Amino acid sequence: MSHTAHIPSHRKPRRSASKLALRAGVAGGVLSTIAVAGAAGPANAEPVTETIEMPTLTSGLSSAVAKSADATQQAALGYELQAQEDSARTTAEAAAKKSKDEAERKAEAKAKAEEAAKAKAEERASRSSGRTTLSTLSSSSNGSGSAATVVAFLKAQLGDAYVMGATGPNSWDCSSLVQAAFRQVGVDLPRVSQDQSLAGTQVGTSNLQVGDILYWGSAGSAYHTGVYIGDGKYLDAANPGKGVVIQDLSGYPATGAVRVL
Repeated sequence: MSHTAHIPSHRKPRRSASKLALRAGVAGGVLSTIAVAGAAGPANAEPVTETIEMPTLTSGLSSAVAKSADATQQAALGYELQAQEDSARTTAEAAAKKSKDEAERKAEAKAKAEEAAKAKAEERASRSSGRTTLSTLSSSSNGSGSAATVVAFLKAQLGDAYVMGATGPNSWDCSSLVQAAFRQVGVDLPRVSQDQSLAGTQVGTSNLQVGDILYWGSAGSAYHTGVYIGDGKYLDAANPGKGVVIQDLSGYPATGAVRVL
């Protein structure tokens, strides 16, 4: 006997042939049954159709979509609100600038008005002083008339307005100013230029003296008068643009002159 005959083998025991045959027979029977059942079905049976349902959104995905829509809407509302705020800010800034400009314009206009009033007051004070001097000169003339008094009165009216038909005290036409000046020394002149050009003695323009009445146009139909004040100059109520001014006789030569003093 071998020394290893009593040691059991470590190999797995082989399955018996009978068990293998039995399992094969069972499997074959099952397959045969399935085949027979398929052959026994009706020849014209309709093919089986299968409806496949699409998977629906899960509750988590639906929630995410809803949140995204809410976020989009909130963003749109935010942009609209920002636009409204920007528009309101722009409008407010424009209104503030307009108010500031208007305030500055009013302040400037007020300052100019105050300056003009001050200048007017100073001018009136100067005229008052001139008229006071005129009164003194007139008193010292003893009624005989004085060219200096006439000239002093005329210079006191410098800057007054020219207004056709006006007779003072702050606006004149040419003949009313001449008439008022000579009235200061007791000489009563006609009111209009035509008649003033015939008053007194005709002296022409080559031998003028201070106080002579100058006229433009022919004697008896003159259209303008003024008074010679010396040094080739005369004073008159010139026109609406100039008012009462002193002018150079060479720039606007007179036609003739009359002497009443």
